[in-house]
Amino acid sequence: MAIALVFAGGTGSRMNSKSKPKQFLSLFGKPILIHTLEHFEYSSEIDYIAVVCRDNWIDYLKQQLAHYSFKKVRWIVPGGETGQRSIYNGLQVIYNSVDNPNDTIVLIHDGVRPLINDKLISDNVQAVKNYGSAITVTKAIETVINTNDENEIVDIPNRNYAKIAKAPQSFYLADIIVAHEKAISDNIVNMVDSASLMMHYGYKLHTVDGPVENIKITTPSDYYIFRAIYEARENSQIFGL
Repeated sequence: MAIALVFAGGTGSRMNSKSKPKQFLSLFGKPILIHTLEHFEYSSEIDYIAVVCRDNWIDYLKQQLAHYSFKKVRWIVPGGETGQRSIYNGLQVIYNSVDNPNDTIVLIHDGVRPLINDKLISDNVQAVKNYGSAITVTKAIETVINTNDENEIVDIPNRNYAKIAKAPQSFYLADIIVAHEKAISDNIVNMVDSASLMMHYGYKLHTVDGPVENIKITTPSDYYIFRAIYEARENSQIFGL
């Protein structure tokens, strides 16, 4: 079984959106989150979807899911104080609902990362079956540097091996929930992403190459990039390009 856990708990502070969280901003008449969820809804690899959402936007989300006739969204879970806690809330409700967490694959994904595709979902599922994990990445196309607190460069990794971690980040449910519970026990509450959490607890992580356009819509410029790519995709279908 494969389940998509989609995190949609952001506030949109960097998007300068005062009326709606960024995941509910509309593009071509449809919220960004719905664009994202449709990939999992239509994927033959995905059995169910769980969405972690800001508590005061859950009713609105339910209305949108009904409007677009979603069938696979089985759980809608309130978010927590941090992104890490919000993901754990989603993992808990899934864990309490499945028969065998050792055979259940969870694809953890950002609700504002809508430019994925069916192949990426399939590649994630297959990588977990083969290696136990799947961290979606893209190659670094510019030089990456590490700095200290004084903004001095302390290291320049070899760009041939440098990659950018994105999403989905996928694991067996039994593994990822154990890592989260260890983090809670160790008072680690704000890991930047699931890959960092799993590596912290000694899990080996396997990468999966994803599309370059798999951006996270965080700023106004990201929104316009998404719109341009979406329009290009639509035009290629219309004109047979």
